[in-house]
Parts: sequence; structure tokens; C-alpha cells
Amino acid sequence: MGWDNGPVPVAPSPQRVVVVDDEIPLARLLGGYFEREGFEAHLVHDGAAAVEVLRELDPDVVVLDLGLPGLGGIEVCRTLRTFSDCYVLMLTARAEEIDTVVGLSVGADDYVTKPFRPREIMARVQAMMRRPRRPTGAPRPAEAARTPAIEIGALRIDVEAREVGLDGEPVPLTRTEFDVLAALASRPGTALSRQALIGAVWGQDWYGDEHLVDVHVLHVRQKLGDTATEQRFVRTVRGVGYRIGTGA
Repeated sequence: MGWDNGPVPVAPSPQRVVVVDDEIPLARLLGGYFEREGFEAHLVHDGAAAVEVLRELDPDVVVLDLGLPGLGGIEVCRTLRTFSDCYVLMLTARAEEIDTVVGLSVGADDYVTKPFRPREIMARVQAMMRRPRRPTGAPRPAEAARTPAIEIGALRIDVEAREVGLDGEPVPLTRTEFDVLAALASRPGTALSRQALIGAVWGQDWYGDEHLVDVHVLHVRQKLGDTATEQRFVRTVRGVGYRIGTGA
């Protein structure tokens, strides 16, 4: 008779990445790097096919080229955000600020301008994946164990549920926008520099353009109804960075 040692441990499934780029050699190169890091990598080379693959695979990470043929990267990202909260790193061959602003406004978490080193992509993705997020359908903590929501005037930030409400109505922030707002709200009265916000949201070992913070702050303000002159919730501290407002 054999001994019953209990259930055999099941190895965790590898993280799944989809690389969407019409430059096939580049996509294969990135896919190889991800596989060496233990990811399950899938390659797609046009936008329309990418949407179908992303729906089917439900990836953890998407590396998405902005300049895809047919359905462009902006539309792919916009559609992706209707059914997935996965991490999105956008690739662009154009360094103009408008590309960055539009790409981040539809839900990308970060961006890299071509040409780049594959190791830079891996570093950016690893930094993003260290950020906590509550998986879709995950149970919420029991009320007794939950951290109280932060309330600033008509604004309510539930950090554990990752939900924001304004005047009782939900505010549809992207994951990165939420993280920026929560980082500020968790330290009321304290002005945080761009570098401090990057450390809180992206991690201390992240490197790139610090003005990425400004773009996400702009989107948070727009969704909360703030303007450059009326800064109720996110205020600029000249020469320093940003701090949470009072709601008034």
C-alpha cells in the first residue's frame, strides 16, 4: 500500500505576455527575452488580430506598438481597456509628446520610444508587475480588516477595493491613475516630487522620463473635474511636484 502524502503541489502558471508589433523580427526578439524570464509569450502582428487574441488569452502584460497597420495601437488599447486591466507598455517610433499623451490617456501604463534595448523593456515590465492590483473577481477583505476609505470633500478613495467616487458617482481611473492619486492621498499635506511619486507608483528602480507623472496627473485632474486654475484635489507645488488638495 502506498503512502498518501497529500495533494501534489501545483506549480504556478507562468505570467502571460502578448507582444503586438508588425516588425516581426523585433516581436520575436522580445518574445525570446520574455520566455527566458519565465513568461509565456505570444506574438501578434496586426491590430485587429490582437484584439481577438487579447480577449482569448487574458494576458498579464501587453507590449503594444503604437503604429500598427489597420487598427492602430491607440484603438487596440482603448478596446482592451473595455475588458481587461492588464499591464500595458506602449512602443512608439515617434517621440512627439502628443503620442505619449494619447497613448496614456486610453489606459497604457508606460511607454518606450524606439529604438530601445530589450533589457529596458524587461526592466519596465518587471517594475510594473511589482505594483499591487486586485484581480478581477477577487474577494474583498472583511469589513473589520479593511483599511478605511480616504475621504476628501466629495471625493472618496477606497484603496483596498481600488475604487474612486466623486459626489457618489464612480470615477473610471486607469490603474496607474489610481495609484498616483492614492499615493498623494495617503500623505495629506505633503508635497511629493515627481521622483517620489515614481518611487511610490513605479518603484525605486524604474528609469525613464519623469514627466510621465505629469501626464497621469493631468488625466486624474480631468476625470475629477479639476483644472489648472481650480485644483481642488491635486495641487501643483511649484518647484517641487504635487500634493493632495482639500476638496475645496
